Amino acid sequence: MRRFFVQSFGCRATQAEGALLEQELRRHGLEAAADGRSADLIVVNTCTVTAAADEDARHWIRRLHRQNPEGRILVTGCYAQRAPRELAALPGVRWVVGNSHKSEISNIIRPDAAGTQHFALQPPASSLQPAVAQIITGDILAQTELRVAAVYAAGAERTRPNVKVQDGCNNRCSFCIIPAVRGRSRSLPLDAVMGQAEQLHAAGYREIVLSGINLGRWGRDLRPGRTLADMLGALLEHTAIERIRISSVEPLDWTDELLELAAGSRRIARHVHAPLESGSDAVLRRMRRRYRAAQYAERIQRAAELLPNAAFGADVMAGFPGESDAEFRETLALVERLPFTYLHVFTYSRREGTPADAMPGQVNGRLARERNRLLRELAARKNLEFRRRQVGRRLSVITLQDGAALSDNYLKVKLAAPAEPNRIMDVLVTGVCEDGVTARSDEL
Repeated sequence: MRRFFVQSFGCRATQAEGALLEQELRRHGLEAAADGRSADLIVVNTCTVTAAADEDARHWIRRLHRQNPEGRILVTGCYAQRAPRELAALPGVRWVVGNSHKSEISNIIRPDAAGTQHFALQPPASSLQPAVAQIITGDILAQTELRVAAVYAAGAERTRPNVKVQDGCNNRCSFCIIPAVRGRSRSLPLDAVMGQAEQLHAAGYREIVLSGINLGRWGRDLRPGRTLADMLGALLEHTAIERIRISSVEPLDWTDELLELAAGSRRIARHVHAPLESGSDAVLRRMRRRYRAAQYAERIQRAAELLPNAAFGADVMAGFPGESDAEFRETLALVERLPFTYLHVFTYSRREGTPADAMPGQVNGRLARERNRLLRELAARKNLEFRRRQVGRRLSVITLQDGAALSDNYLKVKLAAPAEPNRIMDVLVTGVCEDGVTARSDEL
């Protein structure tokens, strides 16, 4: 049987799409390989949010080709949608499939496309006559519907499946290339979301992670229109999934209705992630963000009132064009003041075709990296303080494959005794370790 390997980069939505690709390839008769070395087909599912993400993808493709020169490489995802010719020129690449055609991959790689239960992959190309990559992309802005999200088969290694319920983004942030490679906001209909949750529960999963490119906009394009709070309320009322975790949601989409729903149910993880990007109003205006620092702070403070001891995370960017020392200090001050427990810190990356790419005052790379370092140090200190406050508390955790666990307030938990994966249980936090906390459970 022909074997495949999927390597996904980037956000939770991309991870969910990678899982769906794996499922589709299995359904059509391929067997999963442990890694790319032994695979006939290697799928590289890319991100393109930064130049570093592009470089990571190119590095992996070159390495995979060196390790397995006869393996056929298919590159898909956001980078493939943005710059397919760059990827097609890399050694070993046989297909470049944009997000516009990602759902058709299982047919694209089948020369017969006759519905048979195995893939008839063509033999490796001669080294003297390298194959020319086939590029398959289309107008992503023409996409109006969202394909059904991934359902994991029972017995899969993952314990916290990502369920992609939304794709695309209608925002036009000046630094972001994602709307151009993901298209407009599209939502999975509520009945499909419910069906996914029910199938995952039936397969034995205890926690699901709701994901999307702009998750807080879920339902706005449906008729009749709905909200993320509507979806969560339906999941709580009509499904038996024990824990629902909400991934990143734009700050103004953390409405009182959504926060109160989360505060009122132990089945929703105590975890609020809201991208900040900058604490300076001047920078936020240049970024074309839809809120100002005071509005952001009000939402986080409201969340902290309703969800004490929750995890609060944010994306923060260092070195946006024109960012002055004073503007950066505003960001540091806001981060210091708010109850963040972790940050995802990024250095601004120029993306061709975005308004920010043409802005004056591009920040020196060395200075941007220094600002990045200061933000990371501040985040590390706040995270350590948060972890220390957990000692003596009882937390609800889900056990993972690696013998550790993840708390509902997003802490890595090292258990005093091993536990089977995919269990939800209460533990007593006994101390702080390098990247999380230690804990014991009366159940073990």
